[in-house]
Amino acid sequence: MTALFPNSLTTSTDSHRFCIAPMMDVTDRHCRYFLRLLSKKALLYTEMVTTGALLRGETARFLQHDPSEHPLALQLGGSNPEELARCSRLAEAAGYVEVNVGCPSDRVQNNKIGACLMAEPELVGDCIAAMRAATSIRVTVKCRTGIDDMDSYDELAAFINTVASRSGCSIFIIHARIALLQGLSPKENREVPPLNYPRVYQIKKDNPQLAIIINGGIRTLAECKTHLTHVDGVMLGREAYQNPFLLHDVDKELFGLPAADATRAQILEQLFPYIETQFRDGVALHHMTRHILGLFHGQAGGKRFRRYLSENIHKPEASLHTLYEALDHMANHNTDDQELISAC
Repeated sequence: MTALFPNSLTTSTDSHRFCIAPMMDVTDRHCRYFLRLLSKKALLYTEMVTTGALLRGETARFLQHDPSEHPLALQLGGSNPEELARCSRLAEAAGYVEVNVGCPSDRVQNNKIGACLMAEPELVGDCIAAMRAATSIRVTVKCRTGIDDMDSYDELAAFINTVASRSGCSIFIIHARIALLQGLSPKENREVPPLNYPRVYQIKKDNPQLAIIINGGIRTLAECKTHLTHVDGVMLGREAYQNPFLLHDVDKELFGLPAADATRAQILEQLFPYIETQFRDGVALHHMTRHILGLFHGQAGGKRFRRYLSENIHKPEASLHTLYEALDHMANHNTDDQELISAC
């Protein structure tokens, strides 16, 4: 097989310089198509797909994506080396440039496909080795800084070193929080455990041969630039979803490309043909429009835009015209007395 991107530090550091995190119930194909309109260079990830769903479910549906979404990586959940290897071959055949193993959620720990796997680095190493032997695309690991009472630098370093030496994996994405698998919900695990950026920085310092990408609590491109003085890449999650226009300046600020000049409204208009096509194919409008609710975050009239879509997109008569109406409501925000009162 010919590698689309060799599993090497040189290529990974550029392609992972800015990534959008895999987010359950968020980074579906409609979300990714929208985000790609904002940045051509950001590396996008799918939602986590379990090996069982991919091998014994609707394989084509789980792997479906638009070519414009590239560069695009598939996140897999599983702990069986043979099944992960089979799924990696499917991902390569479908055109993905990377397969990532890792999920920081306690939702799936009972099936040994979550952060609980940090307690079994040898198994993770065997899984990654099987995947790398089965495919020529990148295979990467996403983990936390620790889990439960495994909360020390030495334990994180031992996990990284065991997986790397056992599998040859050279790319690790580290969410800079531990995961408390007992007592915290997935949402709480994204917010409650304190961030520990220095621990991730130290992993990179002690392992210069590895590509280390940092994740967790990053909100601005200025923060991204600071992290990039310590590690090879940054990964944003909820902030990129809640305030997607942040991606508008990524290509310029982090990759040195010419500045994008599209406005928020123009980005939305670029999305209209896709929405119209998907709507004709039977995709419900709200499956697509839920991803654009934050496009006008912080802008005058942005709350009106979000509220109008939220209240009207589920109606039987909803259509592309509903989006135009939402834009009109935003443009006329000065007539909204309640919003004016709120702004005072």
